[in-house]
Amino acid sequence: NAIKTAKYNIFTFLPLNLYEQFHRMANIYFVFVILLQTFPEISTLPWYTLLFPLSCLLIIRGLRDLIDDIGRHQSDRNINSRPCEILSGRSFRWQQWRDICVGDVVRLRRDSFIPADLLLLSSSEPSSLCYLETAEIDGETNLKFRQALLATHQELGSEESMAAFDGEVSCEEPNSRMHSFRGRLEWRGETFPLDSTRMLLRGCRLRNTDSCCGLVIYAGFDSKIMRNSGKVKRKRTKLDLLMDRLVVMIFLLLLLTSLCLAIASGFWARRFQEKHSYLAALLGHTTAAQQAFFSFWGFTILLSIIIPMSMYITFEFVYLVNSFFISWDLEMYSPEQDAPAQARSTSLSDQLGQVEYIFSDKTGTLTQNVMAFRKCCINGTIYGASGGHKLGLGLTWRQPGEKKLDSCNETLLEAARQDSDPVLREFLRLLALCHTVMVEQQGDQLVYQAASPDEGALVLAARDLGYVFLARTQDSITISELGVKRTYKVLAMLDFNSDRRRMSVLVRDPQGTIRLYTKGADTVILERLRGRGPKETLTEMALDLFARETLRTLCLASRELSEAEYSSWARRLQQASAQLRDLDSLYEEMEQDLQLLGATAIEDKLQDGVPETIQLLKLGNIKVWVLTGDKQETAVNVGYACRLLTEDMEVLQEKEISEILKAYWVSNNNLSSTEEALHSSHLSPQHPEASHHKKRALIISGDLLDKILQPGEVLEPEGRLRRWLGARRAAGSPGQGTLLEKAFVDLATSCQAVICCRVTPRQKALVVQLVKKHKRVTTLAIGDGANDVNMIKTADIGVGISGQESIQAVQCSDYALAQFRFLQRLLLVHGRWSYLRACKFLRLFFYKTFAGLMAQVWFAFHSGFTAQPLYEGWFLALYNIFYTACPVLSVGVLEQDVSARKSLEFPQLYVVGQQDELFNYRVFGATFLHGASTSLASFYIALWAFQDHVGSKAVGDYESFAVTVATSALLSVLLEIILDTKFWTVLSFLMVTASLLFFCLFSFLTQSVDAFRIAPTVFPFPDASWNALTDPYVLLVVLLSLVVNSIPSLSIQLYHSMAGKASIQQRMCLRAKRAAEPSVELRAHAPRSSWRRRSGYAFSHQEGYAGLISRGHSLR
Repeated sequence: NAIKTAKYNIFTFLPLNLYEQFHRMANIYFVFVILLQTFPEISTLPWYTLLFPLSCLLIIRGLRDLIDDIGRHQSDRNINSRPCEILSGRSFRWQQWRDICVGDVVRLRRDSFIPADLLLLSSSEPSSLCYLETAEIDGETNLKFRQALLATHQELGSEESMAAFDGEVSCEEPNSRMHSFRGRLEWRGETFPLDSTRMLLRGCRLRNTDSCCGLVIYAGFDSKIMRNSGKVKRKRTKLDLLMDRLVVMIFLLLLLTSLCLAIASGFWARRFQEKHSYLAALLGHTTAAQQAFFSFWGFTILLSIIIPMSMYITFEFVYLVNSFFISWDLEMYSPEQDAPAQARSTSLSDQLGQVEYIFSDKTGTLTQNVMAFRKCCINGTIYGASGGHKLGLGLTWRQPGEKKLDSCNETLLEAARQDSDPVLREFLRLLALCHTVMVEQQGDQLVYQAASPDEGALVLAARDLGYVFLARTQDSITISELGVKRTYKVLAMLDFNSDRRRMSVLVRDPQGTIRLYTKGADTVILERLRGRGPKETLTEMALDLFARETLRTLCLASRELSEAEYSSWARRLQQASAQLRDLDSLYEEMEQDLQLLGATAIEDKLQDGVPETIQLLKLGNIKVWVLTGDKQETAVNVGYACRLLTEDMEVLQEKEISEILKAYWVSNNNLSSTEEALHSSHLSPQHPEASHHKKRALIISGDLLDKILQPGEVLEPEGRLRRWLGARRAAGSPGQGTLLEKAFVDLATSCQAVICCRVTPRQKALVVQLVKKHKRVTTLAIGDGANDVNMIKTADIGVGISGQESIQAVQCSDYALAQFRFLQRLLLVHGRWSYLRACKFLRLFFYKTFAGLMAQVWFAFHSGFTAQPLYEGWFLALYNIFYTACPVLSVGVLEQDVSARKSLEFPQLYVVGQQDELFNYRVFGATFLHGASTSLASFYIALWAFQDHVGSKAVGDYESFAVTVATSALLSVLLEIILDTKFWTVLSFLMVTASLLFFCLFSFLTQSVDAFRIAPTVFPFPDASWNALTDPYVLLVVLLSLVVNSIPSLSIQLYHSMAGKASIQQRMCLRAKRAAEPSVELRAHAPRSSWRRRSGYAFSHQEGYAGLISRGHSLR
């Protein structure tokens, strides 16, 4: 049963990590250059001088991957070493999860996690029922029940009988289908069919059940949740992939330049030998072609530093520091959970500034999994706190101890105590009677076990208002009404299901009166009322009010029955049950002529700041999709509550989606005889996203999603089209599924909001994969449970919610946050800043490299194309490491265009990253031209000055010329960095100063006469800088180069400011800097713009427990 989510072990780390690292083109390039340096004929530097920085780069990245993987190993170890009881011999013994094998019998205790996929054999509950919390798997808040086979329940009640159990289970191969299982148990000569109602899946949690025993069917990676969890994928940012392509482009440009210079070198060598015959003896053994060949490789090595290894090493440091900033941010620290933000990956921070789609789980991510009874309307009167005060705190499975109301509406409490309003009395009596909650006495305390938090919240509210549910048997319910104990005989329970959307209980009170109590969705209750009056109108207005506040509503109604009426109905019910007929028509007949009592309003409590965060993200052009395993009504209600959905949106549901996709399919596959006919006909291909301009939302279920990926099912074509589709499939026509996939993605991405309900973990990952595949956008997935792991791994960026009981989502994530609201700061502040810094860092690094080192190319035209280096070797070695790296590093770590507060006030600034505006091929081309022009000016101004003049100290030699060009280029680069830096700190000034000091220090050390005497070939420029830079003439040349090189940048900035052609980014930044107040006001519960009511009814379970109760299976 051991699992392993880590990528490496002690033997595979080195080969696998090197294999992954050499997927980067830059590393292959550096190895190629090192191999060239091993040939003495063309080498310009010893090969080991390049091997050392490459080794440093590989070690830094390898250590980073190793640290990440050690975290996964620790997580695996923690999970695999959890304790559990395994049947060993004739008794249960405590062992670890990793020791479980298929065929073992495991005993579980209350509140423990299920360690593997088990067949339930028996439990401590009546009829071997077992209650599960499945939020980790499907995101649903309600408890599910599983029941053992009657045979195993009766026979396996003791450890001895369990030890003697010798049944054999045959079942399907391990698969990822979460909600299905087929198998059979053969035991004692009998065969028992098995389905998913007998199974306890790994990742679920045992609730309200003291203990149970199960037989391990699937263990470890064969368990369904692990089959859905996907593999760890290596994630790379868009900038990283762009850099790979740029490396190839630069390398090809380098080879082309070297080839051109080498050809020129061959021609020059031939002409030179002809003109200077006295050198024939020296050059006699080398032909012009050989000279060109050696020059080609010499130039290739000489110019190879245009792609500097130091850039990659420094870039890793930039990533590391930016990830530290995220972890150190106190604004993203949650004191309640003592959980700071964690940057678990150090190489994705710039991608946080380019996110276009967020895929979020619902339960535990957007919501707190807490239901609060907030308001009610009784007989036309609204009770309940306004503003932020709650009428009561509901029931939460996360914190079972929190079951008391923290406040109560005094008016309602006083009215209940006076007991003068018969409608109020009936209303509270209904709350205490009409439910499937179980009750257990623990000491002097009543503990309620509800099928869903909604039901629990209603029963708790009734209890705190004086109507306490005390006990139930198979055919009675006992409650305390304002201190008076009353027992009601239960005549029938008309259970809730997702089609009926209501439940009823038929009871006989102690006086012998028969009453029906019904609660359900407003749409189904209001149409079954006896009549409409002013009270009903007021209740409908209250429902509108509750709906505008995105509260989940239920209508409550009752009716009184005569004895004769009940007897007739009960007789027909008994006959229908005996004949196994559908009972819904009889239920329908009973639930008529109801008298409306009122309505309840329950709040599915959101995490703090969720609506504000979604609003800000939408303003930043980020689309939020909710992917949940929960049912549609719950998900839609939460969508309105968090303002993902608004009333002015057109909501597309399954019918509309199918029609749009069918039209798209037909128009793109219209029995096409020729492509021209298709385009000329009225059935021209339509793009589903182009058909509407109105704001739209799309709501889709996992079932329909599955059908979309199997095209024939969703479209249900008939006649000719059906036959044609069948023929096309038979002929193996490629791309049919892809066409429909793309149509669906086009439709979904054209919507402002998308909610996917009843989706499995695998489908969550599939949705993310579809958007990545067809839209090529940056995606982020956020979740808190094991069912979100696959989605988190699949997205470009995975965020886990920390502080929850499950740590699997966090362990597989790239970033961990305590709450969803911190996402706004992670993306709009840290993400945008990281992207800005990374882009500016790359742009300035490439600029300084081109500006300083392309002078080698211009020098070749004046040195006979001989690959003679212009600069001193030490200048080439230290230029990218000490002379210019510090200021660029400070920009990559500290640069800001606007403050954090302004970044949140103006989320529109975020759009720049989504459009890749700050670093792309165009920006790289402009940077190349800018760098080339700087090197050109620095070289030719110095050449012009040195050509016909010698200075006051007779300076005019090659060394002085090289120092002059080097100093001009270096100072021009530093000036450009100073002009381009927008956010200055003390560290920024220190970095620029340090660069100048390094230049002076190393020039003094490497050009000293003593060093030259010791090693003249290693230190060939004695006193060159001192001779040149103490000459006023040379200093004027350097100053002239500085002025000329600063003119382009200053001119462009002046032109943009005068012509008003600033970019969107610049205009937004200027507006943000001038603004004093936020541009948007955000409130937690904004009223919706329409009075149209939705029925967000408060039942979060598919069907209730009425059948179990009436059969007595769930009662002790």
